[in-house]
Amino acid sequence: MLLRGNVVEAVGPTSELTAQADEVVDARGLVLLPGLVCTHHHFYQTLTRNLPQAQNAELFDWLVAHYPIWARLTPEAVRASTAVAAAELLLSGCTTAADHGYIWPNGARVDDQIAVAREMGLRFHASRGSMSRGRSQGGLPPDDAVEDEDAILRDSERVIAEHHDPSRYAMTRIVLAPCSPFSVTPELMRASAELARRHDNVHLHTHLCETVDEEKYCLEQYGKRPVEFAESLGWSGPDVWFAHAIFMAREEFERLGARRTGVAHCPTSNMRLGSGIAPVLAQRDAGMRVGLGVDGSASNDGSHMLDEARHAMLLQRVAHGADAMTAREALRLATRGGAEVLGRDDIGQLAAGMAADLIGVRVDDLATAGGSVHDSLASLVFCRIPNVDLSIVNGTVRVRDGRLVGVDIASLVGAHERAARDLVRDAR
Repeated sequence: MLLRGNVVEAVGPTSELTAQADEVVDARGLVLLPGLVCTHHHFYQTLTRNLPQAQNAELFDWLVAHYPIWARLTPEAVRASTAVAAAELLLSGCTTAADHGYIWPNGARVDDQIAVAREMGLRFHASRGSMSRGRSQGGLPPDDAVEDEDAILRDSERVIAEHHDPSRYAMTRIVLAPCSPFSVTPELMRASAELARRHDNVHLHTHLCETVDEEKYCLEQYGKRPVEFAESLGWSGPDVWFAHAIFMAREEFERLGARRTGVAHCPTSNMRLGSGIAPVLAQRDAGMRVGLGVDGSASNDGSHMLDEARHAMLLQRVAHGADAMTAREALRLATRGGAEVLGRDDIGQLAAGMAADLIGVRVDDLATAGGSVHDSLASLVFCRIPNVDLSIVNGTVRVRDGRLVGVDIASLVGAHERAARDLVRDAR
């Protein structure tokens, strides 16, 4: 592969390409892949991993346990958690990530995340997410964790103007992402969709159909199932993707598929919270765009994209049999599938004209011993890969020999642990 600047120029015989190169990266013993694409995360949740009171809770109880802690987030905590999440993602093979930040207390802003992601070199779809419907208005979050809707829309407009890049190979794009049907009003959902569509390549994201409790809430509050509720507010189409989408009826995902609506499949989180098994194969076959997400690190407790591909394959086999999903299908969800979900035609493939985002995974080491000799590509999913050996994002080497380039991990972790302790201590 020949990379020129931030673009793949050619793929072909090594001897022809190396003659043109200023620098040669020796990738012997590695399998090369397009950089993996994470379509759903909550970076700030790295601060509340493994919270004892939420270790065995289902979604609504899990959220209630976390909301008071998240309401104490600070700009420093948001920056520390973004750095940890980005480091984990890069080491796991992820080069593009969409984060769903929806709680912004105490002066924290999405700008804090964007600055850190740029410093870490991660291609970033940053959500100006939101919660506006507190408990006193029939929502799930406490009132001190939500924002005024006019302020949300004003700040959404500001963030788009200051940070959104709609161009090809963009490193930063903005997503508008009201959190969920039980934490925002229908008015905010509709207004967010209208605002996004006044701009070029600003997409829409929310949680939908994650649990039976959510379905019950929508029927009680709106007289509609979640999909019908979302559709009634303009939330379907090629600029929309939903996280989870577990409890959808066939006729619902066929309607969404006809409009090319997307899904972020989060198998590890769905298992962790006991939420269920998403019908991603049927959704894909119905025309929905399907990618993978690690979800928040408090409902996954990690940010490892190759693990997510492995769990996606295994979970579909639990539901549908040993031939339900192949390793190559899982890797496609993690690459081209994720790119499609984010509305990008410049990432997710190793081909001339694509962004210079690629990873190298070592297959001559302990983790794949006895597996890579039979099928080196499939070994990346069937075997348990610790981390990638090489990561190049936008033409810049970010991971070399299994280590993040230019990042002091000890300092990063130290700042993060202090922020995590402060957050929990202050919430008591």
